[in-house]
Amino acid sequence: MKIAIASDHAGYNLKEVLKAYLKSKRYKVKDFGTFSDGSVDYPDFIIPAAESVAKKENDFGIVIGGSGNGEAMNANKVKGIRCAVCWSKKTARLAKEHNNANVISLGSRITPEKEALLIVKTWLNSTFKKGRHLRRINKIRNYEKFSA
Repeated sequence: MKIAIASDHAGYNLKEVLKAYLKSKRYKVKDFGTFSDGSVDYPDFIIPAAESVAKKENDFGIVIGGSGNGEAMNANKVKGIRCAVCWSKKTARLAKEHNNANVISLGSRITPEKEALLIVKTWLNSTFKKGRHLRRINKIRNYEKFSA
């Protein structure tokens, strides 16, 4: 399984921890940056990572920032991405089971490292439940325009 990972400067240290964990579990990891804790604009890293998942170059993606909100907003701009901000094992499990999230977003300033590792593990080991959830995912997938 191939995982895209990206962060801004606030998420850099947690990205490095998660990257090492994923590699230790034999996942192939593509790091889209950033590559230091120097200030950067997160769209420059998050959007390419999300695009790689949408193009099926990577199976899943993990994006990290201070809160994870801006990263999720950027990832969700990419057609085909369903990025969920996860702050607990339960939100990670539900993101996969109900929303078939193919990208998750973590906040390094609000999620302790140990919890972030559990979130990633839970999400990767959860399975989409389909059924009524698939109908809802298809409605998201098929939405293409703004209606007033």
